[in-house]
Amino acid sequence: MMEYIEKKFDAEQVIGDFELMTKDAGRIQEEILRKILKENEGTEYLKQWGLNGRTDVETFKACVPIVSHNDLDPYIQRIVDGDLSPILTGKPIQVISLSSGTTQGKPKFVPFNDVLVNSAMQIFKLSFAFRNSSKQFKTKGGLAAGTASTNVFRNAQFQKTVKTMAIPVCSPDEVTVGPDFQQSLYCHLMCGLIFRDEVLVVSSMFAHSIVHAFQSFEQIWEALVVDIREGDLSSRVTVPSIRLAMSKLLKPDPELAETIYIKCSSLSNWYGLIPELFPNTKYIHGVMTGSMEPYLKKLRHYAGELPLLSADYCSSEGCIGVNVNPKLPPEMVTYAVLPNIAYFEFLPLKENLIGMEQANSTVGLTEVKLGEEYEIVFTNFAGLYRFRLGDVVKIKGFHNGTPELQFVCRKDLLLSINIDKNTEKDLQLAVEAAGKHLVDEILEVVDFTSHVNISADPGHYVIFWELSGEATDKILQECCNCLDKSFLDAGYVSSRKVNAIGALELTIVKRGTFHKILDHFVGLGGAVSQFKTPRCVGPKNSSLIKILSNNVVKSYYSTAFC
Repeated sequence: MMEYIEKKFDAEQVIGDFELMTKDAGRIQEEILRKILKENEGTEYLKQWGLNGRTDVETFKACVPIVSHNDLDPYIQRIVDGDLSPILTGKPIQVISLSSGTTQGKPKFVPFNDVLVNSAMQIFKLSFAFRNSSKQFKTKGGLAAGTASTNVFRNAQFQKTVKTMAIPVCSPDEVTVGPDFQQSLYCHLMCGLIFRDEVLVVSSMFAHSIVHAFQSFEQIWEALVVDIREGDLSSRVTVPSIRLAMSKLLKPDPELAETIYIKCSSLSNWYGLIPELFPNTKYIHGVMTGSMEPYLKKLRHYAGELPLLSADYCSSEGCIGVNVNPKLPPEMVTYAVLPNIAYFEFLPLKENLIGMEQANSTVGLTEVKLGEEYEIVFTNFAGLYRFRLGDVVKIKGFHNGTPELQFVCRKDLLLSINIDKNTEKDLQLAVEAAGKHLVDEILEVVDFTSHVNISADPGHYVIFWELSGEATDKILQECCNCLDKSFLDAGYVSSRKVNAIGALELTIVKRGTFHKILDHFVGLGGAVSQFKTPRCVGPKNSSLIKILSNNVVKSYYSTAFC
């Protein structure tokens, strides 16, 4: 265990402070907005809206428009290129975060500063209390750029906080921040095995990363066993800093190597791999909602009887809420909004005959209604004002005076041709229903995405599947029909019946296709830890469409509505 640098972490005090804060959420929100506007009143961006020093909620909402990333991109690009004038914030932005970028096809730049680090640390400590009661580069302007999580993890204040909480980490820093993902992953797994009896939590930013790590383990476990037996690191690891750090840990250990070999050889289809490798593990931790939900089945397979604890609600733009009920299954998790980390607004969404209709005006954090759905709009300390996050959430309850949110979907991730509106969640449910037809053949859907083909007349949905093995034409035709029937949106069903939307197309792609998409994402400057498989590939994302099209094995067309 690491030594305490400051006083011992007090979980009860952290939770107590949170309870007091959430009881006074409305007043705190007003103070946060006033502070943000006062600190940045001299910025180019805010001066143009005629606030004239006013910091009240009414004036702010009347003068400053609701915006998306595209609206702020020209300002952010100037900062990225080295402009130090007060563009979005009073103090110069020193660091840039990278969004996951898988929806648009490439990562986006997002301003980042120490206040966001403090917010992340607050979430981190609070989450830890409730649970236990990638590579940076320089922009043209000389700013360090990395994922939001990387910017937090590299921050000295954050590292100091982790040490005060006495959280042991099995991998050396050189491995954690290594420049080559595959080499770092190999060594992460090696370190985990070396310290297998001391591993208490298996964690990564996203559930996909954990699944990917153990899928990789299936392929390289014998090489790891050889390295441990001989005490000599594989030649596949070439980064000098990583090799040096690992040389201090890796010693010949035939007994450990034999233990791992026996356990891996005796596992049936790798079920329960994680507790077999790390017998003292208490739980698996990471983001498991939204686009990560499809990986839960595989993650539960590796986890065996270990509980899955969903991580907190954070984005590249900033933190939002904490999972205060970590024992709930990921599918049911909610997040209590922290009222002191940003100023929050919510755009109401109302369902009508053709989908979701959006209101023109926002409501405040304490004005949301139970059971209603909203799009999040927030203002933070790093230069985002009335920024549309693009996330749709549902109000599932309240923690004192602050709402508990359940993530529903990304607003812009929609399959739509006519009057149909199918979300990422609708797609996931359809894939789960159709995937049940593969059970008898002991197959599963490794990964999936979708595309709307409007070049055909009428347009139709294309669902891409990568499978764990080969299925018969009969089974895949059944899967295709089931997919088509599983989209229950009234606009879709009625459009299919009158042929305003054509027959759904199920396209099978080669094994490894989605790994090629991951490689493409990393090649654009993204980090593997941030990768999210895009569930709906839009027409602007031509490079992903090309990867999918070049790896087609066979296609099937639905006969469900014939």
